[in-house]
Amino acid sequence: MNPRFPLNRRDLFHWGVNGLGATAFAALLARDAVAAPELGSAAAQPAPLPKAKRAIHICLVGGLSHVDSFDHKPALERLHGKSLQTDEKPDIFFGQIGLLRQADWAFKPRGESGLMISDLFPRIAELADELTILRSMESKSANHTPALFLANSGFEFNGFPSMGSWISYGMGLENETLPAYVVLNDERGAPNTGASTWSSSFLPANHQGVVLGGGEQPVRDLFPARKLTAEAEFATREFVQAINAQHAQRIAADEALWARLKSYELAAKMQTSIPTVSSFADESAATLSDYGVDDPRTADMGRRCLLGRRLLEQGVRFVQLFSGGPIAGSPRASWDAHESVQENHTLEATRIDQPVAALLRDLKQRGMLQDTLVLFTTEFGRTPFAQSAADAVGPGRDHNRYGFSCWLAGAGLKPGMAFGNTDEIGWKAVERPIPWHDFHATILHLFGIDHERLTHYHNGIERRLTNVHGSVVSEILA
Repeated sequence: MNPRFPLNRRDLFHWGVNGLGATAFAALLARDAVAAPELGSAAAQPAPLPKAKRAIHICLVGGLSHVDSFDHKPALERLHGKSLQTDEKPDIFFGQIGLLRQADWAFKPRGESGLMISDLFPRIAELADELTILRSMESKSANHTPALFLANSGFEFNGFPSMGSWISYGMGLENETLPAYVVLNDERGAPNTGASTWSSSFLPANHQGVVLGGGEQPVRDLFPARKLTAEAEFATREFVQAINAQHAQRIAADEALWARLKSYELAAKMQTSIPTVSSFADESAATLSDYGVDDPRTADMGRRCLLGRRLLEQGVRFVQLFSGGPIAGSPRASWDAHESVQENHTLEATRIDQPVAALLRDLKQRGMLQDTLVLFTTEFGRTPFAQSAADAVGPGRDHNRYGFSCWLAGAGLKPGMAFGNTDEIGWKAVERPIPWHDFHATILHLFGIDHERLTHYHNGIERRLTNVHGSVVSEILA
C-alpha cells in the first residue's frame, strides 16, 4: 500500500463497485425524498400511507353558486320572494340584501348514489358516483383576492407558498424533464391574484408553478430568439455551467442559488419534453371530440384538460387549471355572477362541463383515477338571496363565505357521497364546517403527508400549508 494513497488495489476496485453505486443510490433517494430534514421532532412518527401520486386542480375563479349546482335547497322554492330572517348583518361584498330566490336550474338525483346535482352541469352530473361533494366549505373572506389566496395557500394574503408548491416540495420530482407543478390559465387571462397564486414564496424556487400557454412555444422564452447550432448551444451551456460552478464555490451553500440553477437545468430539459407532451398528434379524433377540442365553446378548457392528463401521465405532480380569468369587466370573464346568475353561469358552465367530465372518464378508463386526485374548487359560494334592493328578487347573487360546495374525486376517497351541510337555505355551514385548512390537511394526507410535519423554517417560524390549524376530514376517506 502506498502511504500517500491509503487504498490498495483491491480496496480501490471495491470502492469503485460499491462506492459509486452507493453514491448513485443516495442521489436517487435525495431526488425522491419527502423533505425529511424539514419534518422537525415529529419525524419519528409514521406518515400516513399515500393514496395519491398526482393531482389536477380545477379552480373556478369568481365564486360558483352552490345553491344552483351541488347543494339542493328545496326550502328556497317555498321561500322564494321572502325576506331573510336574521338580525345579523351578512359579510357580503356589495351589501345589497334582496329577497330569497330559488335556484335557476332544476336538481335531480344522479347515478346509483342519488346525489342531487343540478342541470347546470349535466355532463359532470352523469359521473355523480365518482364524486365526493363537500357541502359545508367556509372561508374567512368575502373578497376575491384574499379568498383566492386563502383557498390556494392557507393565508389571506400573498407571500406564502401555494398548495401545489407544498406538494411539489413534499413529494419531489417524478420526471426530471418536466416541472412538478404546472399551471394552465384560462385563455381570457390569469386570475386577479396573478402569479402569487402559484408562487413557491419562501420555498425553493424550483417548486413554483410553471405556466404553460398555447401555441408553438407553451413556455415563454423556452427557446432562444434565434437559431443556434448544436455546437454553439452546447458550448454556451458548458460555459454558463462553469461560471455557475465557480460562483457556487465562492459563496458556499446557498439554497436560493441552488434552486435557481436547478430551474435553469430543468428549462434546458423542457426544450425537448414540453413540445412532445403538448402535442396532441397521437390523440385519436374520438378523444379530441370527447374533450370538446373541436367545439369553439369548449375548446379552451378541452385542450387544457387533455394537456393536464398528458402532463400527469408524464409524472407531473400537480396540474392547476383556472376556469375564469380577470374579475373586472363586463361581461365578467369569471364566475362572479353579480348581474345575473343564469346568464353568467350558463356561459361559464358550458365552457367546462364537457371537458371536465371527459377528463374524469378518461382518467378512470386509463386506470389513473385510483391514484390521481381531481379537485374542483371555488373561493366561496353565492348568497341564497338576491343582490338587489331589500324588496326585490334580482337575477344576481353576492359573495357567500359562510357556506359553499366543492368536490373531489379519485385516490383514497369515498365516491358517490356528499359530506357536511348548510342550513335550509344554503347560507351557512351548519353540519361539520370545513375551513380551507381542513381541506388542505386532507389533500396532504391523501398524498401520504402529515400536514403538521411538512414544514419549512422561514423568518424564525416553522411554516406550513395549514398554518397552526387543520384537521383531516377522515369521514370522506375510503
